[in-house]
Amino acid sequence: MLWLALYLPRLPLEVFPSLPSPKAIVSRERVVIADAVANSAGVIPGLRLSEAWAFVPTLAVQQRDLAREQLALTGLACWAGGFTSEICCLPPQTLLLEVAASLRLFGGATALFERIVSGCAEQGFAPQAALAPTPLAAQWLALAGDHEPCLDIGELPLRLGRLPLAVLDFSPQKQARLGSFGARLLAEVLALPRAGLARRLGSGFVADLARALGELPDPRTRFAFPERFVERLELPTRTDNALALGFAGRRLIASLCGWLAARAEGVSECRFEFAHERATRQRSSTVLSLAFSTATRDCERIVRLLMERLQRLELPAAVESVSLRAEAMEALAGRTNSLFGLRSEGAGGDSLGALVEHLQARLGHGRVHALAAVAEHRPENASRRVKPVLLAGERTAAKLFAAPDLSEKTPGPRPLWLLASPLALREMAGRPQCGGALRLLAGPERIESGWWDAAEPDALGDVRRDYFVAISMRNEWLWIFRSRAGWFLHGVFA
Repeated sequence: MLWLALYLPRLPLEVFPSLPSPKAIVSRERVVIADAVANSAGVIPGLRLSEAWAFVPTLAVQQRDLAREQLALTGLACWAGGFTSEICCLPPQTLLLEVAASLRLFGGATALFERIVSGCAEQGFAPQAALAPTPLAAQWLALAGDHEPCLDIGELPLRLGRLPLAVLDFSPQKQARLGSFGARLLAEVLALPRAGLARRLGSGFVADLARALGELPDPRTRFAFPERFVERLELPTRTDNALALGFAGRRLIASLCGWLAARAEGVSECRFEFAHERATRQRSSTVLSLAFSTATRDCERIVRLLMERLQRLELPAAVESVSLRAEAMEALAGRTNSLFGLRSEGAGGDSLGALVEHLQARLGHGRVHALAAVAEHRPENASRRVKPVLLAGERTAAKLFAAPDLSEKTPGPRPLWLLASPLALREMAGRPQCGGALRLLAGPERIESGWWDAAEPDALGDVRRDYFVAISMRNEWLWIFRSRAGWFLHGVFA
């Protein structure tokens, strides 16, 4: 096993992004953490609030909110689901990820470590991260700020031994007792007899040392991913520029895609809500729904569609927070590669589906449609416009819509392009003309009747036509027919 620990020392401050600087988080009238500006003026953890204000009269103060920190930790755990589903949430400020099974997928331990750390920073958190064979060793290394990966369990005594006891999360009583022994580093504690340590500090402390070194098993409770994804992100500053919301949207989408990956699901619809500033709270939130032709958990695909929609979104007032809710989830298989390295979009959505979504965002949903076959012999009535829905796993335009099976097979060839209305053709010496004389290749195929809707407005009515496949002087393959009114061009073959 290989554990990656993410310790978030600034989490109490990071969950209040809109708090102006200089700022500090307090609890029971004492400073818990302050930003760099306040630190440089002497505001340090443990300082009384009155003294902090004496140092910095303009200090912005916020009471510590453990519930908000827990929500942020849960959201980060959902995001981490994109790397592994084996996650342990250790409130108030630590996540543990078991990543041994993910190393090959992400290019090895170093590449995975760097990707998770940089991704965590993109989510708005400054982590102290560590990689070790046991969960407790990873926690202690992260607390000490030791970022060098430890991959061999045999290196743990040396790596842990150089950690100062002051940075570890031992209770004040244990810290004082160990200090009375003259111990300053963990190596000095490991050198002491275990039986004596157990008598003086308890068997639990000795068991922790054994678990950290891998001498005892250390089972951890796994994080339970929520059944529904609903996440809210407070903006650092209010904005009335819709495109500026794309950065917050990307963070939420990354968290959504991690949650979907851990559950082996995709989403065919998601909804953003932009909450407006308090002065205009009487306005309802602006809602932006994104619909996909196929279920997806491809982060870049969702972000592209969001940015297309944001370019045309007009905000009635400034936005102070963004929420994302997942709708219409369904099971989605993992992504695979073909023999020759061609990418399969089983988990990310077909390129055709992405194109349909791109066109809908640009042109509007009502202007992009697919065609479905209808059990009707008259060509004008043999198809209808439908919502484009790409079947999961299909990669061709032929599967853009699952057309119903017709009771009878089409008796003759049909062109890809059917004219909106038949075009009258000239006739010379009994031969139809279209840029010259046409040569008939196949036909006739008789299509007739339709008396049942002859009296209805805008209906095609009764027809009697003989259809032919013809070729023009320019080698165009045409679909023409002859009726009592003469020759007509009705379609063009691809």
